[in-house]
Amino acid sequence: MKKVILTTLALVSVCVAAEGKVKPASLIGDNMVLQQKADARLWGTATPGAEVTVTPSWDNKKYTVKADKEGQWNISVATPEGSFTPYSITISDGEQLTLSNVLVGEVWLASGQSNMQMPLKGFPGCCVDGGYDEIARSREKKNRIRFFTVPLTQSYTPVDTVAAKWAVPSPQTAAEFSAVAWHYANRLADVLDVPVGVVSAAYGGARVESWTPRDILETYTDVSLDPKDVEGMTHYLRPLLMYNAMFNPVKDYTYKGIIWYQGCSNVSSWQTYADRLYTMVERWRKDIGLGDIPFYAVEIAPYQYGEPAETGQSPYLREAQWEAVEKLPNADMICINDLVKPYERYNIHPGNKSDVGKRLGDLALNKTYNHNEFLAGSPRYKSSRFLDNEAWVAIDSPNDGICRNYDIRGFEVAGKDGIFYPADEARLNWQTNEIVVSSEKVKEPVAVRYGFRDFLPGTLHGGNFLPLIPFRSDKQK
Repeated sequence: MKKVILTTLALVSVCVAAEGKVKPASLIGDNMVLQQKADARLWGTATPGAEVTVTPSWDNKKYTVKADKEGQWNISVATPEGSFTPYSITISDGEQLTLSNVLVGEVWLASGQSNMQMPLKGFPGCCVDGGYDEIARSREKKNRIRFFTVPLTQSYTPVDTVAAKWAVPSPQTAAEFSAVAWHYANRLADVLDVPVGVVSAAYGGARVESWTPRDILETYTDVSLDPKDVEGMTHYLRPLLMYNAMFNPVKDYTYKGIIWYQGCSNVSSWQTYADRLYTMVERWRKDIGLGDIPFYAVEIAPYQYGEPAETGQSPYLREAQWEAVEKLPNADMICINDLVKPYERYNIHPGNKSDVGKRLGDLALNKTYNHNEFLAGSPRYKSSRFLDNEAWVAIDSPNDGICRNYDIRGFEVAGKDGIFYPADEARLNWQTNEIVVSSEKVKEPVAVRYGFRDFLPGTLHGGNFLPLIPFRSDKQK
């Protein structure tokens, strides 16, 4: 069915060009948000060789381009400073059409797998905390936030268009908006006081290889692109197909940056994840063609994985996420080790999407928009020393130190046998600003860990309630 849909879209595109009627791409339409103070790219189809004129109402300047021999045209228009003023854009090849209710502000691409896709209404059996309250109030944001949600599609070859359009928030539309991206957009709109547009292209269960192009995948010896092998896989694990059908059609839009929440489906192959995520991001940036635009990721949440190949492997996947992000220029990640409830041990879709979106927003506000009043950067492990039966752990906390000195949970210690036991005690030493950790079962500790299991939420926080990043002192260099 997915192949039929994609083929039909391609035929529609060809027919439109053949008929000679100017037609903008699916992303270029009513209610869209264009990136402010940028050369925003617009494109579409027309009669081959036809002269296409684009006139935005903010300055009434005429931009002209000729459609190529396939009927494709693309042009860039200079956008003003962001505001809540609705504009129109006229496109003409002799026959005129007008795009209305266009806003200018900040535009972000949101991608990944199910925790980015998860809408405000939640998934069956998986609720979003406060999701329906957001849906009920969503009309208040109709001039502040807009969403373009790419449908779940797959293709063996690159696709240029998708069956979607920009949506204005209302109780009728907002239920389908990505919950993480919704809270992210709200955070930016509130602080920057400009409209925020989100292009949401996420596919539940997708692997990093799903979002990677053919020429790169062909270098991975463990990946087969033979259709017989690909079609035999669970649909969401297939390589290449989401890149072609969901990223390729939206890559030419003008973005400020990318937010990313993915990794759960790569837990069993954590050894290759850092290099492959790094390679994917580098390729996406090249395809988008706007340089090293910001890339902000979410560390996967605590979850008790059940498959033998996955159990106990997610801590290593989180390490791989950090390895990739720290290697990439203009990239960072938020930790959400604390944003799950005990009953969510077997729920891979935690309900708290509000704080995830807000933390991503604060990260962008700090690093991209220079709002230093919003703290960014979780506390992280610095070093450890072992005295008698205690582990003394030094924490590098860039924002206002450690904000908890009681009920510190999430630490484990091990002796020479390498077996880790939960800490019986973990306290903050005010004189040295170290966490002192001990267990009655470990008389001579030689290693200490924090949150280093599939499901081991922690309680230690730094400034702005940012959580300590899970770590292991016994990691081999």
